[in-house]
Formats: sequence, structure tokens, C-alpha cells
Amino acid sequence: MAFSAIMAGATSDAAAQNDNFEYNNERFADLQMLRYQVKGFDQLSLKQKTFIYYLTEAAMYGRDILYDQNGRYNLRIRRILEDIYTSYDNPLGNCLNQNPDVAIKEMNDYDAFVTYLKRVWFSNGIHHHYGSEKFVPGFSRDWFMREAGRVMLEDDALKPYQQQLGEIADVMFNPDIMQKRVNLADGEDLVLTSAGNYYQGVTQAEAEAFYEQQRDANDPHPVMYGMNSRLVKKDGKVQELVWTTGGLYGQALTRIVDCLKKARPFAEDKDQQAVIDKLVEFYTTGDLRTFDDYTILWAANTAPQVDFVNGFTESYGDPLGMKASWESIVNFKDLGATKRTETLSANAQWFEDHSPVDSRFKKEKVKGISAKVITAAILGGDLYPSTAIGINLPNSDWVRKEHGSKSVTIGNLTEAYNLAAKGNGFRDEFIDDPEVIKLVDKYADVTDDLHTDLHECLGHGSGKLLDGVSPDSLKAYGSALEEGRADLFGLYYVADPKMVELGLTPDMEAYKAQYYTYMMNGLMTQLVRIQLGNDIEEAHMRNRAFVARWCYEKGKAEKVVELVKKNGKTYVRINDYEKLRGLFGQLLAEVQRIKSTGDYAAAQALIEGYGVKIDPELHKEVLERYEKLNLAPYKGFINPVYTAVKDAAGNITDVKVTYSEGYADQMLRYSKQYATLPLVNE
Repeated sequence: MAFSAIMAGATSDAAAQNDNFEYNNERFADLQMLRYQVKGFDQLSLKQKTFIYYLTEAAMYGRDILYDQNGRYNLRIRRILEDIYTSYDNPLGNCLNQNPDVAIKEMNDYDAFVTYLKRVWFSNGIHHHYGSEKFVPGFSRDWFMREAGRVMLEDDALKPYQQQLGEIADVMFNPDIMQKRVNLADGEDLVLTSAGNYYQGVTQAEAEAFYEQQRDANDPHPVMYGMNSRLVKKDGKVQELVWTTGGLYGQALTRIVDCLKKARPFAEDKDQQAVIDKLVEFYTTGDLRTFDDYTILWAANTAPQVDFVNGFTESYGDPLGMKASWESIVNFKDLGATKRTETLSANAQWFEDHSPVDSRFKKEKVKGISAKVITAAILGGDLYPSTAIGINLPNSDWVRKEHGSKSVTIGNLTEAYNLAAKGNGFRDEFIDDPEVIKLVDKYADVTDDLHTDLHECLGHGSGKLLDGVSPDSLKAYGSALEEGRADLFGLYYVADPKMVELGLTPDMEAYKAQYYTYMMNGLMTQLVRIQLGNDIEEAHMRNRAFVARWCYEKGKAEKVVELVKKNGKTYVRINDYEKLRGLFGQLLAEVQRIKSTGDYAAAQALIEGYGVKIDPELHKEVLERYEKLNLAPYKGFINPVYTAVKDAAGNITDVKVTYSEGYADQMLRYSKQYATLPLVNE
């Protein structure tokens, strides 16, 4: 499970630098682009550098897959927009004095177009990367039709779709068409009302029935049904189009496989080569048993310093929580910082035994928990440009139970966020108590990292399902509940004296910084990411909302946590940190019960009751206060560029990493260099 817990507003618009490295790059719409530094790359061996180089190539060749998964028109729209961008010649640029009103409108349309294109790049499609609502262009339809018509005549790849231009324009400009990439509204057909490209021509009931027929309740090792396919109805029959080298997305997967094979000789040990071999086999066959075999090998392969994720991984983009988006990250271990996570994983059984959940839902023996702090070398697919700061995989419940999991905290991304956050005014605006500000300034960086470690390393790997309970029993609520479960595990234990005993926190005051920022975020500040009048849709936001609101409501009588008014502004006040920990523990026990027993009704009541609706007055206030800070609520990253230095025989003699490529330049290069799929994939 990927985890993204960066507090809304946590980065600054002022350039932050470290060793002359500029973290901030540019801003547009509600987005801020940052850079991350790959410290330690130059100290790696040539074999490790070469391994990383080929893995980064594999990470890039899956880019088109995610665009198509996010929406069936995305590849066509991206191609049209990029053609306009690279060939645009303002027809009125030389006649401003002759027709100033028309010329100004032309320039305004073009400026709005550039912003829209950058948003499409950032979101890998036309829907917001986080809230999943469609963003409507700020330029006119007439302007687009003129420019799109021009480039479609000139581009051979677009010529076959000229008759579809009106249809494509409707998809972009009509707010009633393909409104949400992922719709989670209770009571609606989540498949028919979601714009993602995981289903075509089927209803939610048909999709659920299709996979229910495949499940064997007595199978102790169930595969993740439907994970690597599109479900369609053809000739009245529901069937799967599987993503393989010889099937759907075959062109992209073939290029990925080629790069994996080139990387294989440079793997750090034979076990890592076996991981690559099994992943290649899965991409070739699409067999989900093979995928489980691959994840078991991958989770056990903890010795190498260099590691990677490459494949169909997270299911947040599917309203039913089954289909997996394609993503990749290439990384190497931060040997110094990993001592923190190794301490946690070494004590995993203690944490499981002392958890406040019912003993029926605990693992008798925790297996294979490994954790490390990594340096990201490249981000790809659903981890680019917006990414998680921690990852715990594999996602299969039985694999985690019997073989363990591998958890990472991405240290250089966290560093980039933290360094860019200095002095942005966010804390002063939303925290009214100077002592709390001091507490947060002193401890937040430490406790944020620790909470991420607990969430990924132990939280996702804790607990177990009762025999016969399907891992998909919670349906659309499964993702939010699982993220809440891992959050609660971290919140409960970050305040435990064991943290001081293990040397992970300096004293018993430190955890309070995490408690305050978490409650402030869940109750208030994450609302800056949502348009006024909308509900909470994204799984991680629902998780933080239901955790914070449940604890707030349950502790109301004793005023454990309050929302107080001061000079017309609302602030969070925590009056009893120990009782708040007790509430976190109570909720963790209930959430684990819901997951372990597959109690769908309870999951629905918890998330719909506490994680979806928003107080409109508070929402309006938070948005107005945040707007005055002139901050971007969402951040993403520009990748570094890797260049292979080769001798006359074509052998790699070194790999150089640079950071100067601009955002637009990078996106255009990726579209040219790593385009793998036809513009329509049926």
C-alpha cells in the first residue's frame, strides 16, 4: 500500500536550497513542482549504476499505460495538446495594435491552454490526480477546435481521429461528461459513473458478479482477481482483456520486459535475478498465480542495496478496489537512515502482541517484516509526478501473512518536502498556541518520519483476516479503511514509551507534535485540497477524516479535542493527549475487527458517517485562510536525468545524473522517447 501523508500546505513557494541544489521549480494551478536529489548515487558501483539505468528505462516505458488506464481519451488528448504546444504560432501576435481585444483574448486562451496541458501532464490525464474530478479548460472551445483541427491535419498519428474531434472536445469541455475518474458516492453505480478505463460496457453489479463467480471461499491463497485486466462486455458476454506482452498494453509491456532483461545481468545477486525472471514471466503470461510467486520472491529479496517496484500495483483508481494502476520506482538503500526502520522491523512481534485489537485478529507469528529508508532514483507511472512518501508491498493479505512484506520510507522525497516547507507561514496561520508551534517545530520532522515508518513497516503488515473472509469484502470502502488502519497503528504506537526505549523519539513529549498535526490535518487543513461544496472522495483523505472526526466526536463530552474560535478563526486544541491515544486505540481495535471479519455494513457506516461530508462553513473559512498564504496544496516532482556513458564497443562505463531539465521539457521528451501505445487501446 502506498502512503502519502504530506500535510496540506507543507511546502513553500520561496526557493529552498541545500548545497546549491534548488528544490522548488515552478508553480501552476494548484500545483507546485519540486526536485529531489539522488544523494549517494556517485558512490555506487558501476554495476549498481548500470542496473539502475536500465531499471529507470523500464520505469519510463509504462507511462502510456497509466494514461490509458486513467481514461480512454487521454492519449489522444495528450497528443493533440502537445502538438499544439510545440507548433503554436500566435496568429495575432504581430497585430496587437490593430486588434488589441482579439489579440488579448488569443493570449489569454493560450496561457490557459498551457496551464491545462501542464495539469494533464501532472495528473496523467484530464482528471485531478487526487480529487479525481475533471478539470475544465480555461480556454475557449472555439480556440481549441481551431488549433486542434490544424494539428490533426499535420500529424499522421492523429489523422484517423479527425472525425472524433467534436467528441474529444465534448469530453474536455462538457462538465457533465466523464465527471469523475473515480466515483465513490454511496448509492450510485460506481462503475458506470467512473471515467477510469478499467471497465467498458459493464455495470457494477455485473463486475461484482463476474469476480464473485471466480472466487473459491476455501482457497487459502486467493489471487487478486481482476488486478491486471480490463473488464468489458462484448456480444453480450462479460470478459477480461488481460494486460500482457501479447495482449492489451502489449507494446508497452514488451519494451518494459526488454529493459528488465537488459538490467538482469547487473542485478546484485541470483535471487534478484530470479525476481526479474518471475516478473517477466508474469508480464508475458498474465497469470495471477505467477504474480503471487513474483511478490513472494520480491518480498524475500532484502539483501541488495538497489531495489525497484515495477508493475500493476495500487487499486485506488478502481472504484471497486480491484484493478491495479501501473507504477514504478527505482531506489537504493540509505544505509544510515535504515537503522531506524530496522529497529522497528526487529521488534515487529512486540508491536503485534501489544496492539489494542482483539487477540483473534492478531498474527500469532509475524513473518518477513523488512523495512528500510530509501533514496528514490526515478519515479514512474502512478508514482510520478505526484508520489507517496512510503510504500508497503505486496498487497495480497495471504502473502503478507505467510511470507511478510517489504516497507520503505522514501528519505530524499521527505527531505525535499521538509526543506521546501521552511518559513511558508502555514503553521503560524493554523496554529494559535506559540507553545504548540514550538512543539511542532522541534519534533514534527522526527515524528512524521516515524509515523510513516510505523504505518508502512508495521501497520499494513499487522493483523489478519479470519478464515474464509474475502480480501475484497469491503469493496469501495476497503482502501480508505486499510489506510486508516495503518494510520491508527502508527498513531497509537508513536506515543508508546517503547519509542523512547528504542531511541526512536527523544522523549515522551515528541509524539504530541504528530498528534496535533494529524488532528489539525484531518479536521481542517486537508480541506484546502477540496473544492467548496464537494465531498471527500480520495481514499487517504477519507481515512484521515474518519480517524480525526471519530476521535473528536467520541471525546467531545470530555473535551479531549476541541475546535475553538479566536478572532474569527477556527483552531484545533488538544486538551488531553493521553485520552486521545486511548481513542486512537479504540478505533484501531474496531477498524481491525471490521477488516478481519469483512463487516461491510460497519465499514460503510464508519466512512460515510465520518469520512465523506464536510462542514461548509468551516470549509469556506479554511479555503479563505489558505488562499491568503499563496501556497499550492499539491506538490509533485521533476525526475533527474540519467545519461549512460559508453565506450566504442557500446559498453556502459559510467552513468551521470543531472537535474537541470525543465518540467515541460521533461514531459515532452517522455512523450517522444517513451511513447509505446497506440492512441486508442481496445
